[in-house]
Amino acid sequence: MSQIQQTFQVNFSYNIIFTENLFAPENTTLITFLNDFGSHYGANEFRKKILFLIDEGVANTHQYLQEAIKKYFEGQEQVELVADIIVLPGGEQVKNDEIYLAQTLRAIDTYGIDRHSFVAAIGGGAFLDMTGYASAIAHRGVKHIRIPTTVLSQNDSGVGVKNGVNYFGKKNFLGTFAPPVAVFNDSTFLKTLDERDWRSGISEAVKVALIKDITFFEWLENKSVLLAHRDEESMNEHIFRCAELHVQHISSGDPFESGSARPLDFGHWAAHKLEYLTNFEIRHGEAVAIGIALDCVYSYLKGMISEDALDRILLVLENLGFDLYHPALAENDKINLWKGLNEFREHLGGRLTITLLEGLGKGVEVHEIDFELVKQAVDFLEKRS
Repeated sequence: MSQIQQTFQVNFSYNIIFTENLFAPENTTLITFLNDFGSHYGANEFRKKILFLIDEGVANTHQYLQEAIKKYFEGQEQVELVADIIVLPGGEQVKNDEIYLAQTLRAIDTYGIDRHSFVAAIGGGAFLDMTGYASAIAHRGVKHIRIPTTVLSQNDSGVGVKNGVNYFGKKNFLGTFAPPVAVFNDSTFLKTLDERDWRSGISEAVKVALIKDITFFEWLENKSVLLAHRDEESMNEHIFRCAELHVQHISSGDPFESGSARPLDFGHWAAHKLEYLTNFEIRHGEAVAIGIALDCVYSYLKGMISEDALDRILLVLENLGFDLYHPALAENDKINLWKGLNEFREHLGGRLTITLLEGLGKGVEVHEIDFELVKQAVDFLEKRS
């Protein structure tokens, strides 16, 4: 028997750039990046195009935005803004209905976005998921720029390497691991968020702090009330520290999740199911907060963490303004939740790997879940609520 073994490595590198008023004429951060991109391999010989797609909610709130983008690119010689800026719905709707993926791909085709050009997406995490997926599959991958506009997308989903859409009624059934070429976190967009969206993304910071960094958890503990009351300085610091922990994890081990371990999905197995059970009326971050609470109570009931540690965790989440129980958790004698656990197992390739806690700042992977204890954890949260 003969065989040829092929082995090669591909280095991925991209910057997460923190700025304010990205499209102000005096802010040259974006245009400098575009002009310089690819100079080391001769890409500047090509005229670059850029297509912008904007989350409809962002476009409606920031009605100046489209005109600001057009003015920003006036007179640019190396980068051509294509004729139209595409506005599509945000939230899970854009991931649930394949028509929006088709519209994005059609725009990439219509405006001749090739592999020397860019698709820039401005919006929340779900919007970036869909546009990132479209960018990854068009021409086997065109360059994608993310401009996250929510706390959740700036501190977590927008800075990673995942893209996807929902299919067959399953979250992220279709997707890719395809890094962006850059992420621009513009703090200006956070100022207009409503209370739910401001708070929602902080749950991802609690998640990563609990499994990786007790110092960051203690910082969140001390700042929880300030964060809940829209202190911008605290929010900006929290986003930077949370994003840093996420990207450090991605680069440290298994960035494309070839194995079954997914510690950054702590609290997410229940959250994903809860989103579907509530028809996405509950925000992703709100569902994650409940999922974190559920897994922490489970960890306590298993004797893995102390009652004091559990109380501290739940108090932080409550101080941030989260509800820690939803009636959908208990529906159908909690059988729906059991189905969610099995769907999570399927998403991991058949082997269940769940991250729990064995201490503040210390996650641990388990491969079996006692569902009777999960039921008790649900009852615990219902009683507490």
